[in-house]
Amino acid sequence: MTDLSGKTALVTGSVQGIGLAIAEALAEAGARIAVHGIAGDAQIEEVCNHLRDKGAPQAEFFPGDLRDPDRIDALMDAVAAWGGADILVNNAGIQHTAPIAEMPRETWDAILQINLSSAFSTMQKALPRMAERGYGRVINIASVHGLVASKDKSPYVAAKFGLVGLSRVAALEYAASGDKKKGGVTVNCICPGWTETAIIEPQIQARAGLHGGDRDLGIADLLAEKQPSQRTSDPSEIGALALWLCAPIAHNVTGTAIPIDGGWTAQ
Repeated sequence: MTDLSGKTALVTGSVQGIGLAIAEALAEAGARIAVHGIAGDAQIEEVCNHLRDKGAPQAEFFPGDLRDPDRIDALMDAVAAWGGADILVNNAGIQHTAPIAEMPRETWDAILQINLSSAFSTMQKALPRMAERGYGRVINIASVHGLVASKDKSPYVAAKFGLVGLSRVAALEYAASGDKKKGGVTVNCICPGWTETAIIEPQIQARAGLHGGDRDLGIADLLAEKQPSQRTSDPSEIGALALWLCAPIAHNVTGTAIPIDGGWTAQ
């Protein structure tokens, strides 16, 4: 089992979905959790209490608009004052589907900023401190769309391909930091396929509409096109991999983009 006692993890977009599942896995291993996301006061309190119940010695909310680099700097400075992020999980993301010819320019800009540029800003602040400590983990939640393309997702695919490339550069720059005992500094991407989260719900509903509104048939139709396993992933599965990547034994796993995609990218 991975013991993260004494470690602090910042997980962006951790009030729901994959981000919350990752925060839960890290909390169960004893990490302090810096919670982030878009939520009201009641949801924030609920999530922080939930993560404490899961085992986090502390769980506090840190606001930060990922569309604004100055707000990101303020977020990272606040987390640094709280002890600094030993583990940084860039999970927050948005999606919009439309052909290139119909994609609004402002949507392109927003998706690139939140899904890619914000990760650059958080990593730029976090990685030097990780190197000083000799231990650090950056886990960027990319997507199968960081490895293969799909129609009607130009900004999302561009951002996720960019995130994989950015992570590889950072992995090389910090590969020699730390040692086996401390665990070193690693930077990796996890690339989920179809996972049961809110971000894919519009696509499920669109497919369900082709089958009389039947959601299960909509999911089956969606997966048949891409994911050979014909099974969605549960967010907790992403959390389990993220937790393993945080272990000192993973000190030489860096610069990777690991798919959890039921064979999608094997085709």
